[in-house]
Amino acid sequence: MNIVRVRKAIGLFFISIACLLTIYIALFIFSKPSNDREWRTDQAVLATSTINGDQVIINNVRNFRYTSETEFTVAYDDREYLLSDLISVDYIVEPFAGMGAAHTFVSFGFDTGEYVAISVEARRQPNEVYSPLVGVLPRYELVYVIADERDVINLRVNYRKNDVYLYPLKASLYDKQTLFIDMLNRANKLVLEPEFYHTLFSSCSINIARHVNKIAPNTIPWDIRLIAPKNSDEIAYELGLIDNNSSLEELRTANKLSFESEVFEIQDNFSTIIREHIDKEK
Repeated sequence: MNIVRVRKAIGLFFISIACLLTIYIALFIFSKPSNDREWRTDQAVLATSTINGDQVIINNVRNFRYTSETEFTVAYDDREYLLSDLISVDYIVEPFAGMGAAHTFVSFGFDTGEYVAISVEARRQPNEVYSPLVGVLPRYELVYVIADERDVINLRVNYRKNDVYLYPLKASLYDKQTLFIDMLNRANKLVLEPEFYHTLFSSCSINIARHVNKIAPNTIPWDIRLIAPKNSDEIAYELGLIDNNSSLEELRTANKLSFESEVFEIQDNFSTIIREHIDKEK
């Protein structure tokens, strides 16, 4: 009798799993991503770009000015860059409370002193809260937010009061330029062909790794730390994509941006100032 019950329990278990998988697959088959929804103000406007040889024009670069985490002046700029002026790429990690939770993004620097950040995010509707569990369902669209550093870094350091780590990436100028172009092209594609965000397959860190591997195949192998990216800087450190001449803890201490910089946020050289802070700590 016990054997029969065990067999029935096992059978019910597998039937339940099969039903859940069927529902999950059906959700993705019948749910269609769209850009035509009501969005949070900070994700409402999509950036687009045009690349003509050495010239790059980006429309709708987000450039908000904050008075609190949820109060800000909405502003977008159109900006022009030269690929030949691009000199740096920084990998930025914003850890959250919880097991491995973090947001990661990249910022591109030019020898003109300008910086522009690209942040891969789950696009949300008003009053919608991000959840990594909900993110495995076709609930959030994928968005590439292109923004001024005084927006995306200042928001995280001074208003969310989160630790933020900024790591210069070690790469050739060609690879930096190619990464920039590839991410801009992806942002353009999402305007025309929206996609769903996915915690396991299409999140911030996973998309960044995908861009890197497109340029240099197999550079970043699959790693659980891409899904829980709080320690994704360990991957970059181990692979030599960031400075690894000191210990990782020493590097983290030196490259941490958790300082009060409200007095700097209105200055045009915000990006220069925060990097001077890092240099002084090294």
